[in-house]
Amino acid sequence: MSIETLRAALPDAAKDIRLNLSTVFTAEGAPDLTDGQRAAIALAVAYATRNDRVATAVEAETSELLDNQHREAARIAATLMAMNNVYYRFIHLAEDEALRKLPARLRMNGLAQHGIAKLDFELMALAVSAVNGCGMCIESHIHEVRKHGASDLAIQSSARIAAVLVATAQALSLPA
Repeated sequence: MSIETLRAALPDAAKDIRLNLSTVFTAEGAPDLTDGQRAAIALAVAYATRNDRVATAVEAETSELLDNQHREAARIAATLMAMNNVYYRFIHLAEDEALRKLPARLRMNGLAQHGIAKLDFELMALAVSAVNGCGMCIESHIHEVRKHGASDLAIQSSARIAAVLVATAQALSLPA
C-alpha cells in the first residue's frame, strides 16, 4: 500500500487530511527537515498510530529513503516513547513532588543506543511524544533538538507530520 492508496481510501469527511497527507512528505509541506528526517519521523509516528494501514503505507513510502538503522530507530522511538510518555505524563499530571523525586526505574537504553544521529532520533521522539500527549517529554525533546541545531520550523514540521498521520489513522477508522 502506498501513501496515494491511503489518500484515496480516506472518506470525504477527511478531504483536508487527504490534502495535508500529500504535502507532509515534501520540503514545502515540512520545511527545515531533510528528506530522511521527514521519512524517519513519519515512520516512527506511523508506528505510534497503531494503525496497520498507515504503518504499511509509510513503510512503503519511506523504503528508499531509510536504511535499516533508521527503520529500527523508528521502532525504538515509537516503543520507548509509548512507555516514557505514559510514565512522565503521569508524573507531570500527578503534581506530586514525592513521586517526581522517585527514580523512574524504567530501562531506556534505546534513547542513547539507537544507531543514528542524535538529532534525527530526538525529532522522532518529539513527534511520537506529541502523538502521545506528554508535555514533559515534548519539552525535553524540544530542548534536545534545539541543542542539536534544529530550527523552530523543523520542530513545527515534526509536529505537523504527527498531526496529519494521526488524523489519517482516525479518518480510516470512521464508519462508512
